Amino acid sequence: MNRTNKVLLIYTGGTIGMGRNPRTGALEPLDFNHLVDNVPEFRLIPTEVDTYQFTPAIDSSDMTPHFWAQLVRTVSSRYHDYDGFVILHGTDTMAYTASALSFMFENLTKPIILTGSQLPIGQLRTDGKENLMTSIELASAHHADGTPVVPEVCIYFSGHLLRGNRSTKQNADEFNAFDSFNYPHLCEAGVNFTFHEHHILKPNFSHPMVPHTALDSNVIIFSLFPGIEEHLIHHVLDAPELRSIVMRSFGSGNAPQKPWLMKILKEASYRGVVVVNISQCISGQVEMNRYDTGYQLKDAGVISGYDSTVEAAVTKLMYLQALYSDPNIIRKYMNRSIAGEITR
Repeated sequence: MNRTNKVLLIYTGGTIGMGRNPRTGALEPLDFNHLVDNVPEFRLIPTEVDTYQFTPAIDSSDMTPHFWAQLVRTVSSRYHDYDGFVILHGTDTMAYTASALSFMFENLTKPIILTGSQLPIGQLRTDGKENLMTSIELASAHHADGTPVVPEVCIYFSGHLLRGNRSTKQNADEFNAFDSFNYPHLCEAGVNFTFHEHHILKPNFSHPMVPHTALDSNVIIFSLFPGIEEHLIHHVLDAPELRSIVMRSFGSGNAPQKPWLMKILKEASYRGVVVVNISQCISGQVEMNRYDTGYQLKDAGVISGYDSTVEAAVTKLMYLQALYSDPNIIRKYMNRSIAGEITR
């Protein structure tokens, strides 16, 4: 591959680039140049780094499919100018963005590394500098033949490189904010980089990357719990615009054995709503053949989400719904891995 020895750094917002408002004491986004000024180490990076800033910066709680499409357009219009891309992003919705981008970049052949920090980069004990510097190094890491080492959408945080669509924010306070509970880390960044090559996606470098910007977000997530009320679920599932449901079930994919619940789910599936079963457990996978309660869900037309994260399931549905009107085609693709998001 032709290398440019350049990385594009995209700042969307988030804690890493924030400063403290002297009047209120609250953290608020600063100009991106402030962030660069706080990192003199930038001058030591052997790779050339260009920057692009979302204006205004976005609190990650306000992240939407509109901004995901903007990110796709930003990267795809500059795709051949850079060896890799680093996206600075708030941590709260980073796993959703990483999951969405993994589907929106079909046959991705370059690294897209999302990172951020738990403390602003100007603060003494910030984790931002290490996360930023290492992400830039990872985005430019390549084999002897010029192909990138990690040609996929990843999250880098606190020494670990994770597949983006396997990642979940696990801690609001500690520096080790993310993990991928159902998939091994792609790289450990200690004194040296230890890449786990057999876990990294291998795209077809002779084929072009195909960007997708359309998403259909007529999907809801709901969690089962003891005492769940029929009339409330009825109102949710009766919405005519609803195209899919990510249902967070118990254990290995179980639900209360209530006839009304099975009836509602069966009716929703019959009218073309795709119902995907995801475990509420932080690791493990849905196996609807294990218990009778799982069998009943299968009979009601509910499909397994296997070991998918909620973030990956909901963004994959948005992506597929924009491509296909037939719910059976969507169900088929939900049952197979298209970007390494489930173990199949």
